[in-house]
Amino acid sequence: MNLKQIEYALAVAETGSFTRAAERCHVVQSALSHQVARLETHLGAMLFERSSRRVRLTSAGEAFVLSARTALEAARRIGEDVAAACGEVRGRLSIGEISSLTELDLVDLLAGFHGQYPQVDIRWLIGKSEVLIADVRERRLDVAFIGVWPGEPLNGVALRLLAVEELVAVLPPHHPLVGVGRLALEQLEDQPLVDFQAGSGARRQTDEAFDAAGVRHRVQFEVGSIGLIEKFVQRGLALGLVPARIAAGFSGVVAVPVHDAPVRHLYAIWSTNPTPAARAFIQLLERSLAARARQVPRAVQKYSLAHRRSFSAHLDDLVHLATVAQHQHHLIPLELAHQALPQR
Repeated sequence: MNLKQIEYALAVAETGSFTRAAERCHVVQSALSHQVARLETHLGAMLFERSSRRVRLTSAGEAFVLSARTALEAARRIGEDVAAACGEVRGRLSIGEISSLTELDLVDLLAGFHGQYPQVDIRWLIGKSEVLIADVRERRLDVAFIGVWPGEPLNGVALRLLAVEELVAVLPPHHPLVGVGRLALEQLEDQPLVDFQAGSGARRQTDEAFDAAGVRHRVQFEVGSIGLIEKFVQRGLALGLVPARIAAGFSGVVAVPVHDAPVRHLYAIWSTNPTPAARAFIQLLERSLAARARQVPRAVQKYSLAHRRSFSAHLDDLVHLATVAQHQHHLIPLELAHQALPQR
């Protein structure tokens, strides 16, 4: 038994096909099938039930998969850890994110990472939060960016809170509720709603909020992407609840705040035993977040300084006006004095 045989058999298990497994491993199917058969002979058990339509794991195969993933991961880590000890970060970095991530530009972050660590093979995918969490726990992903409701358990992973977002209602422009300053969930009870599929992490956020308010959550349209929520609302078919940052990027809809709105927590999560590549990426993420945090006070300070300068300039004008008026024995009307000062 060797690592290549384990890799081939695991590829068959994950793709459900010898053909697709051979394509993934970049070998001809006959060579892959031969190596899997040799592995089964060595183990003394059939790993797969083969038919003309599909390949299924046997009970022995299911047991094999659990150990096989661990073995391949350990083999990869040996090379990566030795390289890291010599000052070189290489290997693979697998990252997943939700489609509605708005808190940071992940592509820009990955570009910076690739510039620093060109030897790392980066893989990236989009998925649902609950799937991404499971993938990190089972080490199929190194890092994931997810959105969960406050009560969602995140055991077995390391994490970093990125943001807390309130959801807002998105309505067609001419909907009667557009004129309301802030909606209550009760006002949405009899409205057709568009939301994510039942059981998804995003759907649980809204379900929990409606349940807590004692309001029926009547979802007429279940969709799989945030873009479809925008389309259903644009066409006047339904109302939706989305994070405020996402609503700001929608067109042809109106965003309205909601009392007791669902809240989404955005997290970066990663394995509690990260690879050198994952560790380097998390460090880059932390530096990026720290730099952005420093920019906010700087922007506020810049605004305050500009405001003080503006106020001082207006005050100088007022003093000059008073001096001229005094010299000419005129009084300054109170209204004129107020107009000379900046509005706060």
